[in-house]
Order: sequence, then C-alpha cells, then structure tokens
Amino acid sequence: MAPRRGHFAAMDVLIRTLPDLAATDAFAARVAALARPGDVILLDGPFGAGKTAFARAFLRAAAGDAMLEVPSPSFTLVQSYDTRLGPVHHYDLWRLDGPEGLAELGWDDACADIVLAEWPQRLGALRPEGALTIALALGAGEARQARISGWNDRMEALR
Repeated sequence: MAPRRGHFAAMDVLIRTLPDLAATDAFAARVAALARPGDVILLDGPFGAGKTAFARAFLRAAAGDAMLEVPSPSFTLVQSYDTRLGPVHHYDLWRLDGPEGLAELGWDDACADIVLAEWPQRLGALRPEGALTIALALGAGEARQARISGWNDRMEALR
C-alpha cells in the first residue's frame, strides 16, 4: 500500500539531482529552513562529493550570512556556530576510528542542538535513529545526486 501524501514509510527515499553548486546551495538552504533543535543531519558520500559545500551553504543560510566563514572541520573535528536557529555543530568524523572519541567532542550535548555530521559511518551505534541522511554522489561536472532519507514528517517539503 502506498503511503498517503504527506506520510512516508520508514524507508522512503527521495532522489534529487543537483546540477551545479548553486542547486546544492539552494537545497542546503531549504534543509536549513526546516531544521530545528534536536535534528542531526548526516552527510555521506565519497571525497569530493560536496559534503562540506553542503554544510557551508546550510550554515550560511542558518546564520543569515552569505559571507560566513565556514572552514572544514577536518582537523578540529568539530566547529560550532551561533545561528538564527540556535547552535549548530559541524562534525567531520573522517579521522575517527569509531564512536569512542565522540564523548570528548561533546556529541551527546551537541545532539540537543542542530548537528551536521560528515562521514556518519564513523558513528556506529551512536547514529541517531531519526536523523536526516543525505548521501551525495558525484555526477558529471558540478552535478551531484542526493539520496535523502529520514525526516519522514518533513520529507514532502524537501521535494
């Protein structure tokens, strides 16, 4: 049985083609407009897929500052920002071997705010059940394909 409009089964997936960086930025701004405290947004995909670019656009939209400096947290592992939505924490988990190091990075407390997490496979059992997952795949040129799951109550607004 197909879900009713506005209601989604637990495994529903939305596929969006993002033809260029401007489309990725616009999609990130749309996600930011729907985000609220307690949300975790997992950004998955290979190197160069656009995870950090998505996070940068999300943070600029959430802060209402198109010029906000958003460095990659590859070396610091987490960067926190005060935005119009409240605190947003941007994690890059690439250098972690697993979830053991998350406690000292303030993961549990951060999850009460809004979290963006790159390389979510490093979360292991700490991967939040209700998270929005955006898996980015490389396309031709600047194009990306986004495979989106989670946020069943807000999925319609992401179409």
